[in-house]
Formats: sequence, structure tokens, C-alpha cells
Amino acid sequence: MAPSSAVRREVLLVLGVSLGQSAAYSLVSLIGKLTEQKALAQQTTALNVSQAPGRPWLDLSYQLLGVFFTVVPALLALHLLAVRGPVRSTLGLEWPGRRVWTDLGVGAALAAVIGVPGLGLYVAAVALNLNTQIAAANLPDVWWAVPVLVLGAAANGLLEEIVVVGYLVTRLSDLGWRTWHVVAASALVRGSYHLYQGFGGFVGNAIMGVVFALVFLRTRRVGPLVLAHTLLDVVAYLGYTYLHDRVGFL
Repeated sequence: MAPSSAVRREVLLVLGVSLGQSAAYSLVSLIGKLTEQKALAQQTTALNVSQAPGRPWLDLSYQLLGVFFTVVPALLALHLLAVRGPVRSTLGLEWPGRRVWTDLGVGAALAAVIGVPGLGLYVAAVALNLNTQIAAANLPDVWWAVPVLVLGAAANGLLEEIVVVGYLVTRLSDLGWRTWHVVAASALVRGSYHLYQGFGGFVGNAIMGVVFALVFLRTRRVGPLVLAHTLLDVVAYLGYTYLHDRVGFL
């Protein structure tokens, strides 16, 4: 195993090119929103926006590049973990395999357990002026919008669960951190890169981070977490796309 100092530098570098970088931008974004003249709940945070309005093929190219480069830091984390030992056994990535149905069941159950209370927390946070309104999908009405939203959801699931759970929990454990310190660090990192949404986004995702880190420590399988995260994002993106004109709180 690499010396502790090398592992610490590696962790900081991986976070620096991925979700740690997102956390820094997210904090600045929140400061900008808090210093606006409008209240936080009167502001809208738009996700999945067009990158080339009026030019659908160029827009599609940008969207697909975004999906690809979102996954690259996760691949880097897997590569670095491979130095430690077989990644498939370290993160439980033997998929598809004997446990495919168990992984699917656990992932679906986690999505339900997190998703329903998470929606309630979002509505309450906006009502209390602790969160911006989230416009989860803003792509133009083109044939590739839904596939791109699904691909983006999968990319987010891979990036966040591999880096902030599989990689970070494993590396901090290698450094001798206590279990609850590892769980807290993973949860706080997850919450921090959602600060651009507001305080509700931070709290909700930090709670999700605690649950996901504990599930990973118990099962040593990151696959169900990726599936759960992907399902949550797919429901959020497609639900907003089809319901935002029909449901008031969206």
C-alpha cells in the first residue's frame, strides 16, 4: 500500500478534478444567490440546459461530450484503486453476475427510500426560503432530449457514487479513519457540491450521503448506489419535463 502522505495527496487530487472542484464552484454560486436582491426561494436553478440554442446537432454534440467527461474522473478513481487490488472485488462491481437481481432490488428500494422524503424536504426548504426552485430539465423539444437526460443521470450516478462513496470511503478507510469520520466526510462532500441549490439541497444530499456510505460499508457494493442515484435523477429529470406545467411545486 502507498504511504499515507501519498494517499492523502491522491485523494485531494481526485477530488480537485471532480466533485471537490464542483463543491468550490457550488459554494461561490450559493454566495452569489444569497447576495441577490431576490429571496432564495424566488430564484431558479436551471439544470440540463441547452449548450447551443437553435442548433440541435451542435447542442447534441456538447451534451454527449458533457456526459463522457463527467464519467472520466470516475474512471480515474477506479484506475487508482486498481493499484490497491482488484477493483471489481473492492467495490463489488461484478456486474452482471450472481447478485444482479439483489443489486437491482437494493438500488430500487434505496431510490424509493431517498426519493419520496427528498421531494418533501425540497418543497419544505423552498417554502422556508432555504432553497432555490430547481428546474431539473431545460433541453429543447428534440428527439434526443430524453436519451440525453437518461445518459446524464447515469453519468452522474457513476461519477458521484464511484468517487464520493466507493473511492473516498475506501481511501479514507485505508488511512485509518474511524467509520463515522469516513461516513461524515463522504456525506459532507456530497452535500457541499449541491450547495448551488441552497441549504435544502445541502442537507438533503448530506443525509443521502450518510445512508449511501453506510450501505456501502455494509455491502461493499457500489452498483446498487449507482442504480439508485440514476433512478432518482431519471425520475427528477423526466418528471420535471412532463409535469412542471401541471404541478404547482415543480
